[in-house]
Amino acid sequence: MKILGIGNAIVDVICKVNEDFIEQNNLTKGTMKLIFDDKEFKTMLSNLKIEKTISGGSVANTIVGLSQLGNKVGFIGKVSDDELGSKYEDGLKSENVEYFYSKKKEKLPTGTCLILVTPDSERTMCTFLGTAGKINENDVNIEVVKNSEMIFLEGYLWDEGEPKKAFEKAIKNANKVAMSLSDQFCVDRHKQHFLDLVKNKLDIIFSNEQEIMSLIDAKNFRDVIDFGKNLKKLLIVTRGDKGAISINGDEVVENGVEKNLSIKDLTGAGDLFASGFLHGNINNLSSIECLDKGRQMSSKVIQQIGARL
Repeated sequence: MKILGIGNAIVDVICKVNEDFIEQNNLTKGTMKLIFDDKEFKTMLSNLKIEKTISGGSVANTIVGLSQLGNKVGFIGKVSDDELGSKYEDGLKSENVEYFYSKKKEKLPTGTCLILVTPDSERTMCTFLGTAGKINENDVNIEVVKNSEMIFLEGYLWDEGEPKKAFEKAIKNANKVAMSLSDQFCVDRHKQHFLDLVKNKLDIIFSNEQEIMSLIDAKNFRDVIDFGKNLKKLLIVTRGDKGAISINGDEVVENGVEKNLSIKDLTGAGDLFASGFLHGNINNLSSIECLDKGRQMSSKVIQQIGARL
């Protein structure tokens, strides 16, 4: 298998909202907030009209993108044996993704992410992790990890306790490890752990500009380039309307953004960028070709609603 993704198995529930809704619910636009109370989540959802329900989760979105590009891929993520769990599994299988998890009835329901899309196409997420956040080392099949050329992980999944053990088990047995830093709040919560991962345990790191600058306390983007060069690993940074940059030792490659796109929803832009870039990487394309493939995939997904093509 080319790539095995390990991440949060979450059903995305997409709703359009106005700016007031974001303020009234004390949310920070463009970020992800974890909701720990099922009732709070249901109350928020009860006032909204659902546009679309899709199997989601950051790494799962990337893995589906890789499958659509013709790569043999798999995914490990925890769901419960409930209606959303079955929908989730069916959603992956319909995309030719091998799902290495046998669901059973859990105490917590299958995870759900409420994606609030404002008129400017920005997305703000409220995530009730449910059983997705309870993934543990027993859920990670060592043989599947060893038989994959690469594993792809998400910062969202990193937490003390059980998920951390699952992460460490996967990293220890992997041939090659790629990871997305996921979210600035995530980075700020786990800064020392993430820094250790980036410096010592990962081969490929995906980040946006804010996340990497926060991780290394950079004063400007030059600091990021210097850090990337000294890292001697593959660091890919997406920079919004400035395009993206790939740093691998002294090789620094940049590309711009596609112009005149009809942007509808930025959900999944980073996830699909990663699928394009990783497709290039595992098929031995050059750095600029990898960046271009990432741009092509992310440009497609932001012109529709939802994080799957």
